[in-house]
Amino acid sequence: MYSITSAKLKAPYITAKHGLVGLCQATAREGVDHGIRCNIIEPGFIRTQLLEKQIPEQAKALGISEDEVIKRLFLADTVDNCFTTVEEVAEAAVFFASYPTSALTGQSLAVGHGMVMH
Repeated sequence: MYSITSAKLKAPYITAKHGLVGLCQATAREGVDHGIRCNIIEPGFIRTQLLEKQIPEQAKALGISEDEVIKRLFLADTVDNCFTTVEEVAEAAVFFASYPTSALTGQSLAVGHGMVMH
């Protein structure tokens, strides 16, 4: 999601993600004559090992429970209080890959339970 939004204390990460959007768009324009399409999937928080490690660390640092960390830091902006799953991201990839024409290229798709809407 940080390719279309920002957050405190994440400037290098956000800069890299914003750069990927530009790369995607340039690739879409340059690749069209070769039958190449390029799109970006912007997943919400996925409950990975890295995220699981961050939950207790954040709870300790902020002096709140792990449930509060999940609720306030990871799921607060979702519409349904759900983490994004790998399967949901895979479905988005299949959607992009199966689209039959270059009408859908240079686009980004937020797959994050409404965390970011554009």
